[in-house]
Amino acid sequence: MHAAVVRAFDHPPRYEEIDLPAAAGEDALTLDVLAAALHHRVRSMADGTHYESTGELPLIPGIDGVGRDADGRLRYFVLPDTRFGSMAERAVIDRRRSAVLPDGVDPVTIAAAMNPAMSSWIALRKRIDLAPGARVLVLGATGNAGQMAVQIAKHLGAAHVVAAGRDAGRLAALAGVGADALVSLEGSPEAVDAALGGATTEVDVVLDYLWGSVSQRVLPAVLTARRDRGRPLTWIQIGSVAGPEITLPSAWLRAARVQLVGSGQGSVPAREIVAELPGLATHITDSDYAIDAVAQPLSDVERIWRAPAGARRTVLVP
Repeated sequence: MHAAVVRAFDHPPRYEEIDLPAAAGEDALTLDVLAAALHHRVRSMADGTHYESTGELPLIPGIDGVGRDADGRLRYFVLPDTRFGSMAERAVIDRRRSAVLPDGVDPVTIAAAMNPAMSSWIALRKRIDLAPGARVLVLGATGNAGQMAVQIAKHLGAAHVVAAGRDAGRLAALAGVGADALVSLEGSPEAVDAALGGATTEVDVVLDYLWGSVSQRVLPAVLTARRDRGRPLTWIQIGSVAGPEITLPSAWLRAARVQLVGSGQGSVPAREIVAELPGLATHITDSDYAIDAVAQPLSDVERIWRAPAGARRTVLVP
């Protein structure tokens, strides 16, 4: 079969022929892959920088996708840790890590939406108990996952959602899909701190997709702006687009009633994540989400990999 194949971590995947291992076990299925999304997790898998990378080569990148099984059913699937990912003409999956999709859904839309949606869906359903009427700040709301997080937070019961991000155009658009307040992260640090402080005085939950230098400034700005510092604040660390580390002075943790929580692969048992797939897939299928995806041919993977990342979600189709 043809696939995107990584043979060196310092070189983009190439479109090559490679043998797919035979399906083994009663729950194994071989699917014809219809769509596989390119996102940050997939890029870090392909360059060997992801924290769960084993360093084994060659590998096929891709951790999820939409495919058709031998009975003609569409399935959204998530792969276990494997060198044989979803960016290929076929993939071997575990049926227990898949959700059957309704006829007529667009595989490209589902492939584009599920992974970014899952980050906030799992964070708000499995890492905390989101109280009805909670107030949520999405830090990094102009990224693909952040845009979905604004919409999902509202769906799961948040009464007020603050969207914070850099891209002015994408930030403005979030007012039409659930954001109640917008905060630009562009401008002087003092201006950003003041804007965040004014918008987040009563926030209960922060979904943080940025970390690094941004959260380094935002965390104390949010904590010190709270009118009632004894009101609980849960800061959920999901992504690290702005950097993998911050310096965390102990005084910040004593300045307010805050708990830091991580949400990602490993923080929630795999069986619990898999159990959420059918509900999330149905929710995305039945809802009117703003999902900006573009299908690109798998055969062009090397060119696509080298191209500057755009605002639209890239989905590879064999």
